[in-house]
Amino acid sequence: MSAYTQLCQLADEITLLESTSATLGWDQETYMPEAALDYRAKQLGYLSGKSFALFTSKKFRLLLDQAEGEELSATGKANVREWRRQINRATKLSRKLVEDFSQVTTHAKAAWAEARKQSDFKTFAPHLEKILKLTRRKADLWGYAGEPYDALLDEYEPAATAAEISTLFDTLRPQLSALAKEAVARSAAVSATLLEGDYPIALQQQLNREVAASIGFDFDGGRIDTTAHPFCTRLGPKDQRLTTRYDERDFTSSLFGVLHEAGHGMYEQGLPADDYGLPSGTSVSLGIHESQSRLWENHVGRSQAFWEKWLPRAKEIFPALHVSVDEMVAAVNRAEYSFIRVEADEATYDMHIMLRFKIERLLLNRELKVKDVPQVWKAEFQDLFGLTPPDDARGCLQDIHWSMGGMGYFPTYTLGNLNAAQLFHAAREEATIRHDTDHANYASLLAWLQTRVHAHGSQLSPRELMAVATGEPTDAKWHLAHLRARFFRPV
Repeated sequence: MSAYTQLCQLADEITLLESTSATLGWDQETYMPEAALDYRAKQLGYLSGKSFALFTSKKFRLLLDQAEGEELSATGKANVREWRRQINRATKLSRKLVEDFSQVTTHAKAAWAEARKQSDFKTFAPHLEKILKLTRRKADLWGYAGEPYDALLDEYEPAATAAEISTLFDTLRPQLSALAKEAVARSAAVSATLLEGDYPIALQQQLNREVAASIGFDFDGGRIDTTAHPFCTRLGPKDQRLTTRYDERDFTSSLFGVLHEAGHGMYEQGLPADDYGLPSGTSVSLGIHESQSRLWENHVGRSQAFWEKWLPRAKEIFPALHVSVDEMVAAVNRAEYSFIRVEADEATYDMHIMLRFKIERLLLNRELKVKDVPQVWKAEFQDLFGLTPPDDARGCLQDIHWSMGGMGYFPTYTLGNLNAAQLFHAAREEATIRHDTDHANYASLLAWLQTRVHAHGSQLSPRELMAVATGEPTDAKWHLAHLRARFFRPV
């Protein structure tokens, strides 16, 4: 048996542990009773430590050394290359650090949910202190050329650096600020309460399922559940879990949550199932992953064609909904400076990401203390949006990511927006896809994405994948062009 074959067998064992952890993590966010938290933390800590020990074991490293000298297929070579990149990072950490991090974040997620409910940052702050300490330790062990943020960002977007992101944001900020200001002014005539009504959760769930199925999400291998913060997770090669949250006064809140998470889910469902657990069967980066969710949520879900198809069905499900297609499109594309990132419109969304990126860098570089986060958040928000968050729940506690240990994550949302616009533009260069999407038929678009993006897994770097898929590296011009076309049409 070749060394490469033995590596694949070990990878399968590691994936069994990791998928079991994912199942327990999903359960924690959806159905787990509160009293089970302490033992769940022990379970997740043990499983993360066990999978880490297998991956960094002498046996795995020896087999990897041997596999690098074997004759392999292009896919095999890509898997070996990616394992080498991963193990060079993993072996710099200890099993204890990995287990500690898992246990701390398990408790932190529960603490965040309660703190957000009470709008009280002080109760979450001690957990964030622990996460920050462990995160800095990981960054120091991984090493970095510029600053600690580089080591963390590389975990989510390989080869990207904080300096690159900072330059991108410095370039985008004045253009986005001006664009947002005009978009908000143009949207002033659209009532913020236009869609307010009575939308029972059970009926929202019915519409959401129909929409997700119509765009290509496979419910034979997936489901939708309810949680405090929408997310998507893969529990196996044919087990994709979506979650959303509901507002009985606004059915679009859960609908766009489902469109977003279904984009993530269809990416995972489009990865080569036979390679599950191998790099070739794993998503390449969060900037690419986020491109899929933002493409389906915004480029598809907020389009005229989408609502020409789905508004009649929405009216059947919600008889009190009395708006025209044009009014519906105007309502779901209404630009407004708002406090909550996940509810932000496209014109203002990236400004939320810039704020978080700045605060994370300050924290990691010890230029900001945890206790001062709410105050600095409010000041930065006022500078960007001209608004001051009235409480912590609508300020620094609104996102779950810090409690998950996800520092270094947020820039991938804007990278996802850039990639989404570029991919959608490239796909619509094909006449069949342009015709189909103009008539709210999305099978050809999904097939294009499956071929150009999903099928590659992690065999290409994010930059290589974008160049192969669209013919050029990621370029912000497509996102800016999309925003101008969406918000500056004649009114």
